Amino acid sequence: MELSLLDLIVIALFFLLMLAIGIWSYFKNTNSEDYFVAGGKLPWWLSGISHHVSGYSGAVFVAYAGLAYTHGFSLYIWWALTIGLTIVVSANVFPVFWVRLRKRFQIQSPLEFLTIRYNLFTQQLMAWSGVTLKLFDIGAKWAAIAVLLNVFTGVSLPVGILISGGISLLYITFGGLWAVIITDFAQFIVQIIAGLVMFVVVVAKLGGIGSVFTLWDQLPPENSQFFHEPYTVGFALAFLFINFLSYNGGQWNLATRYISSPSEKQASKAARLSGVLYLIWPLILFFPMWAAPILLPEMEDPTQSYGILTMQLLPVGLVGLVVASLFANTMSMTSSDINTISAVITRDILPAVNSKFKDEKNSLGIARITTFLFTLATILIAFQFERFGGVLGLIISWFGALVGPIAVPMLFGVIPWFKNCGPAAAISSIVMGLAAFIFTKSYDLGSLALSVSLPVVVSTITYIVVGKPGKQGPPQKVQQMLADLAVER
Repeated sequence: MELSLLDLIVIALFFLLMLAIGIWSYFKNTNSEDYFVAGGKLPWWLSGISHHVSGYSGAVFVAYAGLAYTHGFSLYIWWALTIGLTIVVSANVFPVFWVRLRKRFQIQSPLEFLTIRYNLFTQQLMAWSGVTLKLFDIGAKWAAIAVLLNVFTGVSLPVGILISGGISLLYITFGGLWAVIITDFAQFIVQIIAGLVMFVVVVAKLGGIGSVFTLWDQLPPENSQFFHEPYTVGFALAFLFINFLSYNGGQWNLATRYISSPSEKQASKAARLSGVLYLIWPLILFFPMWAAPILLPEMEDPTQSYGILTMQLLPVGLVGLVVASLFANTMSMTSSDINTISAVITRDILPAVNSKFKDEKNSLGIARITTFLFTLATILIAFQFERFGGVLGLIISWFGALVGPIAVPMLFGVIPWFKNCGPAAAISSIVMGLAAFIFTKSYDLGSLALSVSLPVVVSTITYIVVGKPGKQGPPQKVQQMLADLAVER
């Protein structure tokens, strides 16, 4: 099936809107602080919506659609539920710390404070490791949206990667964080409309609202279970901890949402809004995916189920809206990541390489060049996604396993309980976590839960053990920093 002219017009208008927002945002940036953290003036409702939609991408409608088809409700348990719970429970902790870090130390990158908390070498190790991780993570998102574009239009995967990556490259480079935030809001509206349309159409196809509950009687019994091999209780607990780290700032782009908030209270409100959306919205969004085995029985490739459902069930025009929403989801996540990674490169890595990059007069120009080049690099990685285990392999294995070693020393470093964990603890945590990741990739551990959790567990234990209090306490600058963060002002 091919998209109609009206569908193509809807998609084209969406892309034009994204570019228009990028151009409009261009004029809101006068320096790197505006470009990277919106001048610290981001309203809580925009921050919360952006934090939420930044967790979605086209991969949700490819890899996760396949899992919903084959493994049913367990997807909600280990993904959406664990994310929502961790955000809501910690809403008054890490969001508050991130705002205080910006106000105390004028940070624009989530890693800038690490030179004080640890030392320059530790900061650089985390920066280089995190940037490398995001090259693969963002590359997977471009590949995912290319798969969807192939289902809808028949264009090849390389062309699909170029289209999705190219549009994002332009508006992110133009507008910085303001472009990301405003497009996130526009994309959220498109996602809600498209998701509700799909939900209503599928419910009607299945016989009415009662199908929300009777659906499961028509599916294999294991599809209604909370846990379904290999996505076991252990796997869900592993992802609970990984998501605790990720959504409180281990994913640097999500830390930026809090850093950009004008006050601690607004940062906490933003977190709660994002968490509640994670608990509720996926139940509607995933419903067509859970129903796919009934509507599309015996699919050879379940990852194409959502795309095929869209083409078969929706009328002309609305197909274009859903396709636009799929692009929107990917663009929300990738543009958010790219903006923050560019901040890390511009504010943390480049000044350590050459002192001329510390010049604030040229910071905005350097920021835009960095953004352009990093985005280009992610597009090149996307062309090689099959070499890294495909889209799902990149998302679950690489991201899930690597985010812990990067996030543990960063997030634990602002908690007073771990004040004695210095550079040795942080570096050991990163190195041992990465070594555990290599081990999981080299040997079959027989358990997906163990493979995903081992690096983050090793990192955490190493950080605590190496940082065990000795005869001497932490340096005075660290004590002062933690004391400042613990006091509300």
